[in-house]
Amino acid sequence: MRFLLMVPPGDGAAPGGAGTLLQLLPLVFIIAIFYFLIIRPNNKKQKETQKMLSALKKGDKIVTIGGIHGVISSVKEHSVIVKVDDEVKMEFSRSAVSNVEREDEKKEEKQTTEKKEEKN
Repeated sequence: MRFLLMVPPGDGAAPGGAGTLLQLLPLVFIIAIFYFLIIRPNNKKQKETQKMLSALKKGDKIVTIGGIHGVISSVKEHSVIVKVDDEVKMEFSRSAVSNVEREDEKKEEKQTTEKKEEKN
């Protein structure tokens, strides 16, 4: 086995030339595809989620990862207290918040819906 590894190429080409580069090209291409299709979008989404969680404030309407809807009644360093019903308040970790429903977004959605209806 050791003998086979030490044998020079039969065609007289210099070791490590363009052949090695051509062999590595598909691997580089696959890594680039993984980066642009999987890693980069995931990093973008993580940054957006962190930005959303750091911007939580009292009065925001939220949805937790468990599907509980409520309004934030107070914000702590690592958690939020959510008013779910008139006399029911629950404390959640900030990371348990999956979505923030803002009034501005709802107004924009209504305006775009009205514009679409006017066009039809």
